[in-house]
Amino acid sequence: MKVYKFGGASVRNADGVRNLRKIIDEEQHLFIIVSAMGKTTNALERVFAAVQRQAPEEARAEIAALREYHAAIIEDLWRGPKRLDAVERLFGELEQVAEGTGYAACDAELWYDRIVAYGELVSTTIISEYLNYAGVPNRWIDMRRCFLTEQRHKDAGVDIEASTPRLREALAGCPETIFVGQGFIGGAPDGTTTTLGREGSDYSAAVVANILNAESMSVWKDVDGILNADPKIFPDAVQIAELNYLDTIELAYSGAQIIHPKTIKPLQNKNIPLYVRPFGDKRKPGTVIRGMSAPVDVPILILKKDQVLLTIRSRDFSFVLEEKFATIFSLLERFRIKANLIHNSAVNLSLCVDNSWHIDEAVGALRQAGFDVMKTDRMELLTIRGYTPELWRRYAIGRQVFIRQATQATVRIVRRCS
Repeated sequence: MKVYKFGGASVRNADGVRNLRKIIDEEQHLFIIVSAMGKTTNALERVFAAVQRQAPEEARAEIAALREYHAAIIEDLWRGPKRLDAVERLFGELEQVAEGTGYAACDAELWYDRIVAYGELVSTTIISEYLNYAGVPNRWIDMRRCFLTEQRHKDAGVDIEASTPRLREALAGCPETIFVGQGFIGGAPDGTTTTLGREGSDYSAAVVANILNAESMSVWKDVDGILNADPKIFPDAVQIAELNYLDTIELAYSGAQIIHPKTIKPLQNKNIPLYVRPFGDKRKPGTVIRGMSAPVDVPILILKKDQVLLTIRSRDFSFVLEEKFATIFSLLERFRIKANLIHNSAVNLSLCVDNSWHIDEAVGALRQAGFDVMKTDRMELLTIRGYTPELWRRYAIGRQVFIRQATQATVRIVRRCS
């Protein structure tokens, strides 16, 4: 069994879906994980925002646009008018949810998951039905029934041990040998839908590969492989041929967008190689991630945007020691705020964190707990592995730099957004 994962950009239109069909041609035992099509997740987040504002007309307008977008893809795939009843049912369910009956702010994450999950449900339904129509027998799998996650919304982890019998049972006895399942979603113990964090489809595919003891996992992207930097920001980016698991985990933790941070561990536990391959040309080798690899001989630059710098100090000017750390980080965990960089002196603790819905609530709670907190918006975190003197001069020096942490191999820089 192989596992293939296709992102939203790969299947954003009918040509992309037809290309998926070409890529899987001649595969006999395959599990396909698919994301929502194009920018569907962004649109569904706007539906959720309308529900929060109690604006059902806005929600309905967004859903109508999504229905039209997917209907155009279906018509193109079937070369004429075509109605898929399963897709219509899903949009009907979404419209009912978006009415917002019973919405409460304290359940915001739960409602977010209920709404946003429809992107993957619709995309996989269309692709599964199209593959059957195109002569590729397959079985659609509902990952909400196969992945048991923790009781946590918007960023849930999968309980692999508990999910193993569920997924294997869903596949057992099927005459088909190709399966299509959703990335990004699962089911909580109470039966509600959960999501695994943005870009969580890679993680979904890795868990499937682990459970099914796959021979390999491939992520199909709109790039030739993993690059040493984002080419939209750093035009001289080059491709990396191979990486090992540990280096990839470090890169993901630092904010590299090519692989989700939770993806590697399920693969590493079973020594399953991960290929990042170009969706536009399956003949190209891409990048392989495995246990052992040749050393990377180019600097790697990772820019994490939309950051907030929190500078925390005890009002009594006491040292920021372990007991203070425990209070601070327990409060951050309560509001699901993750620290991407930690920098402390005798009396100050500085944290570079992702911007989030709850950042102001967390700041208020810290102040209530006896801390002075300075919040600085519009920050970004740049990590450079294998930095050179030239890169140091270009990025690590200047008035826009707030924090600079360096080892022999890596420098991390918190700076004002450029």
